[in-house]
Amino acid sequence: MSTTTMTTSVRRRAGQRLRRLSPAQRCAAAALMLLGLFAVIGAWVWPDPAAQDLTRFLEPPSLAEPLGRDHLGRSVAGRLASATRLSLVMAVACVATAITAGTLVGILAAWRGGIVDTVLHGMSEAFVALPALLIVLIVSAMSGGELWALYAGLALAQWVEYFRVVRARSALLLSGPAVEAAQLLRLGAVHVLRRHLWPDLGPLLTTMATFGIGTSVLALSTLGFVGVGVAPPTPELGLMVTEAFPFYDEAPWMSLAPALVLVTVLVGLLGLRSKESTS
Repeated sequence: MSTTTMTTSVRRRAGQRLRRLSPAQRCAAAALMLLGLFAVIGAWVWPDPAAQDLTRFLEPPSLAEPLGRDHLGRSVAGRLASATRLSLVMAVACVATAITAGTLVGILAAWRGGIVDTVLHGMSEAFVALPALLIVLIVSAMSGGELWALYAGLALAQWVEYFRVVRARSALLLSGPAVEAAQLLRLGAVHVLRRHLWPDLGPLLTTMATFGIGTSVLALSTLGFVGVGVAPPTPELGLMVTEAFPFYDEAPWMSLAPALVLVTVLVGLLGLRSKESTS
């Protein structure tokens, strides 16, 4: 198949999926796309979100600075774009890691059974017994709040959800007549995964991943809000809200802007998954 044919096929499938979206889902997708565009373009418009100019203390919004300047003379719009970019990239990376690990380990446990399933199930129970934020706090405290530690902690806190769902669903599918027939015909593990497991697990994991991204963004912001997440001066949504609180009367937009970004991300992701969760 030529490159042109493949590109046309991809565009056709994308158009078909877009037409199947409800008006609410299209609005949610548009809001998330605009937010992502703002985060990407912000890197060129405001290349240094930590740059200070104390002579511009709490400068009100203007054409050059749509959200004004904060108490240290830093561009609020620049910091907001950087914080949004950080939250989205971290959330996607954490969910991608968690979903990959949880899916592979879940299928392994269901496929092999026996001692392998017992050990992996016991590990998952240990993680379930600990609150997710506590796991992130422990990992973050052990490494001084570095970004890689927050990433590792969030991924560790989420993998168990995918493992438990994939393990239960895969065990049911692997014991079905279709998989038994495929094994009798010696069609191989790749065939079973591609033709029997993935068509059933794919939509379910997509829905869970959508929710997981929102959970990761909210968890990262919660840690920043209480002062144990990303360390200053790195911009982060929760940290920006905390820093802006003392100046709410003089500059309410400073705390409302990151809160609005959080609401947009969560509502947008929930809007996208509404059809999937009910199908």
